[in-house]
Amino acid sequence: MKTTEDRRALIQEVAEHLNINVSDCNDKKVATPRTEYQKECSKVVTLEEAIRKVGLKDGMTISFHHHFRKGDKVLPLVMEKIAEMGFKDIKIAASSLTDADTPLIDHIKNGVVTGISTSGMRGELAKAISHGLLKEPVVFRSHGTRGQEIVNGKLHIDVAFLGASSCDPLGNACGYSSSPNAKSICGSLGYALPGSRPGDPVVVLTDELVAYPSLHNSICDRDVDYVVAVDSVGDSSMIASGAIRDTKNPRDILLAQTAAKVMINSGYMKNGFSIQTGSGGASLAVVKYIRQYMIDNNIKASFALGGITAHMVKMHEEGLIDRLVDVQSFDKVAAESLRTDPMHKEVAANEYASAEEQGAATHFLDIVVLSALEVDVNFNVNVLVGSDGIIRGAIGGHPDTAADSALSVIVCPLLRGRIPCIVDHVTTLITPGENVDVVVTEYGVAVNPQRPELAAKLEASGIKLVTLEELRDRALRTIGTPDPLPFGDKVVGVVLNRHGQVQDVIRNIIE
Repeated sequence: MKTTEDRRALIQEVAEHLNINVSDCNDKKVATPRTEYQKECSKVVTLEEAIRKVGLKDGMTISFHHHFRKGDKVLPLVMEKIAEMGFKDIKIAASSLTDADTPLIDHIKNGVVTGISTSGMRGELAKAISHGLLKEPVVFRSHGTRGQEIVNGKLHIDVAFLGASSCDPLGNACGYSSSPNAKSICGSLGYALPGSRPGDPVVVLTDELVAYPSLHNSICDRDVDYVVAVDSVGDSSMIASGAIRDTKNPRDILLAQTAAKVMINSGYMKNGFSIQTGSGGASLAVVKYIRQYMIDNNIKASFALGGITAHMVKMHEEGLIDRLVDVQSFDKVAAESLRTDPMHKEVAANEYASAEEQGAATHFLDIVVLSALEVDVNFNVNVLVGSDGIIRGAIGGHPDTAADSALSVIVCPLLRGRIPCIVDHVTTLITPGENVDVVVTEYGVAVNPQRPELAAKLEASGIKLVTLEELRDRALRTIGTPDPLPFGDKVVGVVLNRHGQVQDVIRNIIE
């Protein structure tokens, strides 16, 4: 090439052919010490600054996650600030709501919050909603459905507020910490992760701001717009409470033992099987009763899924479970295991249980053991609304795991107090009966008629089989026929199925 001009002409010609601009060579190196540069580009701001900078407006939808469960402090803190700043008509898209979220009652009354979508709710907030507090019905989704609808855009989040146990100034965050004195550890951020990825503003709140680069990050800095340092994001001691307590109830223990017998004799509990246990004392306790059988018969599970507990961690450390797949850590032991064990994997809610994702973990689940508030004679299950008509639970991953698993086992007592749990028709349909295989009660085991081969195996093993009609009649003989619930005409809740379609509605209860 003869001249510089010839070279430039050729460069221009090639650039035009590729439809790419020619370099202007104007980039200047910034010779600032990198520790100072880090401070200059820090995303750390106050909560009020973060709310203003993300462009929050009246009518927007904001998301929260519930990994701190009853100990969560993020949602109340953020909503207090939003109310103080004068915003109205805010929609809450939370993975679930607990007793910690009772302050939402006042925000609803004051017009700050006008809509809610969630997996479940409890306590005074749930009671107020059940009586018609909110103008628009709450939209209830399973964890898998919420995850997939955030990812595919059907549930649009304008701003995500995510609580993290540790975070560096640029936004690399996770639910655990390298510090021995970490304030708030929750473990997996599986329900937070979908909200951190679509590209809309993300604010991370943390009570442990660590030096860049954070040694651990479930959430990447590229997905985070602002970081807010607060006194506390949650009380870790409140994670393992309520529905995920370690039960000492004799009835729950009997149910767990019976469920374990069903699993052992089902034909599915063989080397390489996978398992999930849902919330509820009886279903969580099952793992303790299959452990010895696995040891005695040299059986190893390929993975345990879902809400991971200390019991599952112990079995993993004993070599009985190869891998732990964690969408939510149910106690501090599980959270610490996630930090230290490379075979303990964190997954987002859509990776956990989306009906649309080919690689969702639930698609490869052999056995799931779940609890229930009610089961009807058609094997339909309710885990959301109590027999008194008050919302008091959560859909969680119940319909996701029941539909995807090879064997779904529901553990349910015949009565709770003087309230029957086996009924003609469930108060609210959450998991369709076609996806339920076995119902375990303290008075016998019922097998879905669509699974005759399973019934034959269990009968041959000596397990007492009954029909749900027999169990219903036994309950009615004990407590009599309950009075009909005083439902009003207002729809306070809408239940979506796994595919985002309306499956049932919840009407207000009148006292």
